[in-house]
Formats: sequence, structure tokens, C-alpha cells
Amino acid sequence: MNKFPLTLQGAEALKRELTELKGVVRPRIIQAIATAREHGDLKENAEYHAAKEQQAFAEGRISEIEGKLGNAQIIDVREMNANGKIIFGTTVGLVDEETGDEVKYQIVGNDEADIKLGKLSINAPIARALIGKEKGDFVEVQTPGGIKEFEIMSVEYI
Repeated sequence: MNKFPLTLQGAEALKRELTELKGVVRPRIIQAIATAREHGDLKENAEYHAAKEQQAFAEGRISEIEGKLGNAQIIDVREMNANGKIIFGTTVGLVDEETGDEVKYQIVGNDEADIKLGKLSINAPIARALIGKEKGDFVEVQTPGGIKEFEIMSVEYI
């Protein structure tokens, strides 16, 4: 199976979620199922069916996270020598040449991407255009609204 990139912070977040699911959520669901069983007839026991549904969801998520962590190539950008170039995990400050708007993005894996938090997927057109560039460079990106030009103002490995 192919490895996929994941930042150190993304891996830590998945590990925290996994610990929560295994240590808190799973035992709570098991207790809810046991309590619902005590109420008798399981065919018409809504509490039992709801708890079983929660259990299926939690176990599916546990399996999904374990699979992601098992297939992840965890990259700590702070330990890489990129010589000022933009690579996976880099935080980049940009200025839109047309509007003067400033934005800051960290280039992350698909599962970590959240544009509202400034986390840009490595597969996004702007991220692909930025890879290999450095501070002071200009990049042109084809967006749904047309071609946009950005100047790279900062490159951070944090």
C-alpha cells in the first residue's frame, strides 16, 4: 500500500483521537450496551440499538485511524534541510498581487487540510505551484476565478 504524507502535528492529533476513542468512548459505549441489555427485550430497545450504532461508528473510526497511521509517512518539517525552499509541511506567507491581501498557509496532507485553519492540502493547485519555490518568488495559480499571482513573503519551518 502507498504511504501518504502526514505532518507531525497531524499524526499527533490522530493519536490523541485514537486514545480518546479507545480509552473513553469505547468503555462508555460498552457500559451503555450493558445497561440497555438489563432493560430486557432487545428487539424494541431503542437505547440498545442506539448504543450498538455508536459502537459501530466508533469501531469504524478506530480502524480508520489505525489504518491511516499505519500507512502514513510522518514528516517533521523542522528536521528537514530545505534551504529555504517550500516543501510539504512548510508554512508560507503570500500576498495576492492583484488585491494586496495577505494569507498564510501550511501545506499539509489531504486528511489534515482545513482552509479555515490555514491548512492547505498538498494536492491543492496553489500548494502544487508553491512546492520548490522560495521567499521572493512569484507564482501563478489557475483558480476557478482565473489566474492569480502571488508573491511569497515568508517561508517557515514550524
